[in-house]
Amino acid sequence: MSFNPTDDHIAAVRAFNRFYTRKLGVLDQHLGKSPFSLSEARVLYELAQRDDLAAKEIGNELALDPGYLSRIVQSFDEKGLITRRPLPADRRQYQLSLTAKGRQTFAKLNLGSQNEVAAMLAQLSASDATRLTQAMATIEAVLERRSQPAAFMLRSHRVGDMGWVISRQAAAYAADYNWDISYEALVAEICAQFIKNYDAAREHCWIAEVGGEPVGSIFLVKATDEIAKLRLLQVEKKARGFGVGRALVDQCIQGARERGYGKMTLWTQSILVAARGIYQSAGFKLVKTEPHHSFGQDLIGETWERDL
Repeated sequence: MSFNPTDDHIAAVRAFNRFYTRKLGVLDQHLGKSPFSLSEARVLYELAQRDDLAAKEIGNELALDPGYLSRIVQSFDEKGLITRRPLPADRRQYQLSLTAKGRQTFAKLNLGSQNEVAAMLAQLSASDATRLTQAMATIEAVLERRSQPAAFMLRSHRVGDMGWVISRQAAAYAADYNWDISYEALVAEICAQFIKNYDAAREHCWIAEVGGEPVGSIFLVKATDEIAKLRLLQVEKKARGFGVGRALVDQCIQGARERGYGKMTLWTQSILVAARGIYQSAGFKLVKTEPHHSFGQDLIGETWERDL
């Protein structure tokens, strides 16, 4: 049955749009103190979530005018934020990917936005903050028609999985962040130690599968008798956006609880925006940051923790 909105309904939605736009400070089409417009930031966000997107796909998803999008892409290219490759099927169209500089730029932009929202929420009571975020979730659920999630399952590790984890981790971080082969050595060492010293009562590895094909992984390892460590979260590009990463993290947390740990910790990097978002939504808190030079890059390491 269709619904015929009244003038009051329409006025209420328009009033909320004006209020919310003003509240977030984007009336001037700029995010905080960044040099990027709202549309530019949205394009950066899409590219940070999924590499090798066609420019046309981004334009369709964000409802951007082709001419305006073309100017954004040209600007990003000139600033060294993206790479462009002609599509094999149509060389008039381009696949876009963020460069290492582009990912660092987005990470800085995302952190600034995150801090601004955190400051806004800090002015509220805990109950009001919960009411606000629940109301936002309701708005999103009502208005957004999501794609059908990919059917995935989580299973325990088996023979051959460690080789897959090492290969995919090394290839993904080299492609996405230009990390060198020393990261592959680190992952190989972690996997070797996991198998060599495996204690089923205290540790585990879960592999996410779609149609029998591995698409993600996560490790639960012992740090101390009381503290579990989450390691090597990885989700293949084709499986991103369907909740695989969150399911892996939730399973790892539950597995730590079942094994009697009281706290969980993890180490990640500030540029790993999608993973950081999953950790934060799963209840982890950032407790330490430390600049370092590893894997051929200048990075900011982050330690996150949560009680179980």
